[in-house]
Amino acid sequence: MATETMTAQELTDLRLGTLDTAVADWETMAKRLKTLSTGDGGGVNAKRLETEAKAADWQGLNATVTKEFVTKTAIEFQDVAGQATSVLGILRDAGAAFKKHKADLRTVIDDVAKQNIYINAKGGAVASVPSGAAAGTGDIHNPSDEELAVAARRVKRVLWEASETDRIAARALRALAKNKHDFTGDGPGGLKEADDRQGRADADYWAKRVKESDPGEWSDKDVERFNETLIDQRDNPGFSERFATTLGADGTLQFWRDLAAPPGGAVEGERAKVLAQVQDNLSMTLANASHSDSPAMETWKRDVIAAGDRPFTIQTLPMGPSGFQVMSSLMGKGKFDDEFLNDYGTALVKHEREFPGDPDVAWRDTANLNYPPTDEPNDPFAGFMEGLGHNPEASLEFFNDSIEAGGKDLDNWDYLVAKGDDAREWPVGENGKPLGHDALGHALESATIGTPHDSDATPPKHSAGSAELVNRIVAEFGENPGRLDGSAMNDSLGNISAEYMRDVQDAVGGRIEVKTYGSNADLEYLADQGQLARFLGAVGKDPDAYGAIVASQQAVSTELINDAFHQRDSYGDVLPEELSNRIAPGAEIVGIMADSRTQAVYDDKIASDAEFNKGIETADKWAGRAIDTGLSRFPVAGDAAGWIIEDIRGAIVENYTRDSSEEAGMKREEFLSVQRSGSAAAMYDATYTAAIEAGMSETHAKTVAGSASQQVKDSYGQGRQ
Repeated sequence: MATETMTAQELTDLRLGTLDTAVADWETMAKRLKTLSTGDGGGVNAKRLETEAKAADWQGLNATVTKEFVTKTAIEFQDVAGQATSVLGILRDAGAAFKKHKADLRTVIDDVAKQNIYINAKGGAVASVPSGAAAGTGDIHNPSDEELAVAARRVKRVLWEASETDRIAARALRALAKNKHDFTGDGPGGLKEADDRQGRADADYWAKRVKESDPGEWSDKDVERFNETLIDQRDNPGFSERFATTLGADGTLQFWRDLAAPPGGAVEGERAKVLAQVQDNLSMTLANASHSDSPAMETWKRDVIAAGDRPFTIQTLPMGPSGFQVMSSLMGKGKFDDEFLNDYGTALVKHEREFPGDPDVAWRDTANLNYPPTDEPNDPFAGFMEGLGHNPEASLEFFNDSIEAGGKDLDNWDYLVAKGDDAREWPVGENGKPLGHDALGHALESATIGTPHDSDATPPKHSAGSAELVNRIVAEFGENPGRLDGSAMNDSLGNISAEYMRDVQDAVGGRIEVKTYGSNADLEYLADQGQLARFLGAVGKDPDAYGAIVASQQAVSTELINDAFHQRDSYGDVLPEELSNRIAPGAEIVGIMADSRTQAVYDDKIASDAEFNKGIETADKWAGRAIDTGLSRFPVAGDAAGWIIEDIRGAIVENYTRDSSEEAGMKREEFLSVQRSGSAAAMYDATYTAAIEAGMSETHAKTVAGSASQQVKDSYGQGRQ
């Protein structure tokens, strides 16, 4: 049964003094038993007794009964000493681990308290904002939803690690104490070894169950127990590699095929919910295993790829899904090995491109392999793209690679993304849109940003390769913006645009010399040709993408304007042209976004205004990320950066969200005017915030902010081509 996660209160209250005392007692005990066992320090000992007993010339019954008793007793002493050493190792490691877990939790609690976030007894993160008087200042930070979510995830990680330590130690100690009348000298030396042994034991148990039974006939309780084991062991190489290699490649694929798609078809109800978890956890297990370079695991990876074009059947059905379809359905979670992903992807692309006749026939089997169950085709490219979406390095390499198939060399980009005669025809859903494009967007997102698409980790410095891929994305969809109408890729493309907002603003402004932090995404040519504006306009019709772009734009504009205020002339005045240049790019971008939102709501009717409001409210991480990644140039840090980010978030929500019910009766042009007014007001706030931080008087700050707002209004129409 999966271990219940420890609460923050339980970890905080954990008294380690008792454990420290137990470690000290077992150190003494182990030392004494070792002396009795091996004779360290001299004197009579079990090892000597065993040696002398075996060498003695026993007569009669003594040669059998007595000799056997003496020898066995001597060995038992050695086993007792060995077991005591195991207990000591486990207790010592557990004590050290729990000290670290408590310290880690304290660090998180202290860190988030600076953001006015309180961690409750269960480990939840809640806002705890003091009154103005209590804070001693009028600038009180209100934690955003994103900050609360990040704090909660940090605490959850610490509590999970503490619970794992507790689970592994408790299981190891129970195993050592299992037989009251016998001892084992072959126990684990510490927590790490215990974890490895437990993982291998669980792998052996479940691999045997798979081989000796039909997984499709497992009871609901069996499926739940297997899932609980995966939750405990999915990150344990001792389990993941052994489970995969014991089953072998064919056995692994057949197992999921049988469990997910039994003869009666896809299951429903509570079992389906558990199978959805099994699918995710098994994916993470295999991803973990793929990083091993042992001979057995290398064979498993080669054999999985080799099995890609073979059907996996069940007794009552002569046909079944291919190995590619089964394996791809198990790539939705976890980070698979780079080389394995690219080898697998190469084989998958070659198979489809060389398939005789209609490629759709290759994936026609409808056995349900994904949970929750759907009626969608089993397109293995969708699952593979999710695998790339969790491995930025492999994804970037794959999209920059080409594959020779059928006597023709073709870029993977041209086959999977671009529009052309050789491009892949993605399976479409009932709405006529490609079904796998959500996953394709995830893969592009990880390749360009440098982190898994669903990660909140800070991205690394943009590489030349990732920046060039951004250029290809903007060029392709800027030339063919209609391809993005209602596309499932748009949220990912919005995140990419937000991440590269400095490059976007550089390109739109053209004249600005300040470049992004090491990126090579030179988009100025695409801006001159109108492709960048068309790309942003198409992507911005998606509420989530719109929110990400607007939030990042607001943060970057604030930063650029602030930088201008710190570059005054010899008289202490801000150079008007310099300030105008810093405002112009953001002004054009918000103009594009105002048009996009209006078109989506009024013309295309693909989203409601309420959805755009929600997109704004859930995109506040981009305000903080944009400032955080620019702090090397932004002349603020610490508390100053904190209140600037808070002001940016407040301006975004205030100026870009509306009460949709009030706007329900608005005509199109009136609605567009409201959006543009909100954009101008947001630029006013950005300029005012930057001016105040730079030390301007309130009167002067309001004057320049008013000019910035007017510049936004004057710029409308420049962004659309």
